[in-house]
Amino acid sequence: MSMTDAIGRINSIEAQLQQLAQGARGSSSTATAAASAASATSATDAASFASALSSAMGTSSSSSSMASGVGSAGLASLLSSATASTTAAAGTAAVGTAGGAVSGDAVVAAAKKYIGVPYVWGGTNPAVGMDCSGFVQRVFKDLGVELPRVVSDQMRKGTPVASLAEARPGDLLVSYGGEHISIYLGNGKAIDAPVPGQTIQIRDAWEKYSNLTSIRRIVPAGGS
Repeated sequence: MSMTDAIGRINSIEAQLQQLAQGARGSSSTATAAASAASATSATDAASFASALSSAMGTSSSSSSMASGVGSAGLASLLSSATASTTAAAGTAAVGTAGGAVSGDAVVAAAKKYIGVPYVWGGTNPAVGMDCSGFVQRVFKDLGVELPRVVSDQMRKGTPVASLAEARPGDLLVSYGGEHISIYLGNGKAIDAPVPGQTIQIRDAWEKYSNLTSIRRIVPAGGS
């Protein structure tokens, strides 16, 4: 069973429990019957769910036998724990997939779409304007990669690159101690939101001089 199937099974059982609980509150005369039904349903569903979950997550079948004696409260607790675990696993998988699917070349292509957007200090909206770090954040967000808002935080992400000679397309060039950031395109070129009065543009990677503070690689390197 896939992770999606397991999550669907969790949701189905949880819905059944909620319906039983609501019915039990409806009248005292049906409470006993509802409790009995819940108990029977819980025992059956607990074993079924545990078996399905262990199959989906690759755990031992002993979880099925342990679940066979739990009541509705026990099943609810099991559901809560299982849902949290599967949600966390799904989130981790999503992050890993995003990072693995994006390349430096994809970063370059995404960045070039914003050529001509004006520089606006503090800007993050391409319809209005962006500053250097707002531009970088936006490019990576377009590709499903989350980066912090300001250069001082962006320059701590990813992995360090030793020198401009080793930089590859998609790497981040940080200069002036963290005051400015651009995206390296390769062949001595970079793209950035430079200063007020100018627009996002491709130009020589002037960070190759003494003002270069660091180079960070956020995604796998692009071509040379």
